[in-house]
Amino acid sequence: MNRLQAYKYELMPTTGQARDMRGFAGSCRFVFNKALILQKENYEAGRKFISYVEMAKQLTAWRNGADTPWLKDAPTHPLQHALKDLERAYKNFFAKRAGFPRFRKKGRSDSFRYPDPKQFRIDQANSRIFLPKLGWLRYRNSRDALGTAKNVTVSQSCGKWFVSIQTEREVGQPVPQAAGMVGIDMGIARFATLSNGTFYAPLNSFRRHQARLRKAQRAMSRKAKFGKNWKKARSRVQRIHARIGNARRDYLHKTTTTISQNHAMVCVEDLQVRNMSRSAAGSTERPGKHVRAKSGLNKAILDQGWFEFRRQLDYKLAWNGGYLIAVPPQNTSRACPRCNHVSKDNRQTQSRFACMSCGYENHADVVGAINVLERGQRLLACGETAQSGRSVKQEPAEATQVETA
Repeated sequence: MNRLQAYKYELMPTTGQARDMRGFAGSCRFVFNKALILQKENYEAGRKFISYVEMAKQLTAWRNGADTPWLKDAPTHPLQHALKDLERAYKNFFAKRAGFPRFRKKGRSDSFRYPDPKQFRIDQANSRIFLPKLGWLRYRNSRDALGTAKNVTVSQSCGKWFVSIQTEREVGQPVPQAAGMVGIDMGIARFATLSNGTFYAPLNSFRRHQARLRKAQRAMSRKAKFGKNWKKARSRVQRIHARIGNARRDYLHKTTTTISQNHAMVCVEDLQVRNMSRSAAGSTERPGKHVRAKSGLNKAILDQGWFEFRRQLDYKLAWNGGYLIAVPPQNTSRACPRCNHVSKDNRQTQSRFACMSCGYENHADVVGAINVLERGQRLLACGETAQSGRSVKQEPAEATQVETA
């Protein structure tokens, strides 16, 4: 089977190379925004969507035009790929997978891509990479990039440049290194609780840096916008945000790697994180209730990174020969795993579970994880087995089973 994998490294460009990369990213941003304007004007005129082929002809005219001759300074393929990014954004919007495409802003996700492997060369022995119109660039070679390089993406974050090399290689059919099945209950006080009683404490990366971030943001708000001092203050804010994100990603990778290597099957709750973290403020006519408490809960959920945790589990289990099962989350912490009695009174506190029918007691998060595991096992018992590396979603349980509505 073929495996696509990306390896990200920090670049060490010279001053001239960094200047050129900022220019290339700006050119790609300009092409994306200009094409988006044309698409909007075309839609308002009642005409059909402009395809990538037609847009590529427009790009040739822009490069040869008198108004934008500086587009010739940037490589052609990254500019063309910016048009492909716009076309993909429109397709995602039409398929209701994403919102309407928005204009790109300077300083946010500045990047450009070389999609053709013939355009670049990688010298891993000497920790350098050759890119068109940039020459050889040094990078911090933290690990070897395995497989054949397919494309290269250069991006900027907090004043640093990074290169992401996507590779493809043939690997054998993975076999799980460990047997066993486990259920996972997600929470706030406990980040993840396993059905065997093991739990992972939350990192709370944002909460740890919240005071420093607030202080830096207040300092930036007192500076004259776009001045030198304002840019310095903005850099401090960006560095704090980068540290928060890096710590969260590091924690999630370590946790998901441990779980995926020690279990062949993992059952998780099919949580709709976007809906769970939606604001409760409401409107002026219909104001929401408990807005402050809901805001704190939303912040805690997003700080944990539940969606990213499930995404990483999915592909890591696939690489290790296991698979992920997603089950309905309704009443997982209210149903008794011994007698199947469902009642909100079973969960007397945030952490204590005591069944009102049979008297079974345990930690509420452990009970939730046990119920998640039981529902995943029920899914397999019904014959709806999964292919390796595919996440499986269980349909709502029948009325004859444990009540989940």
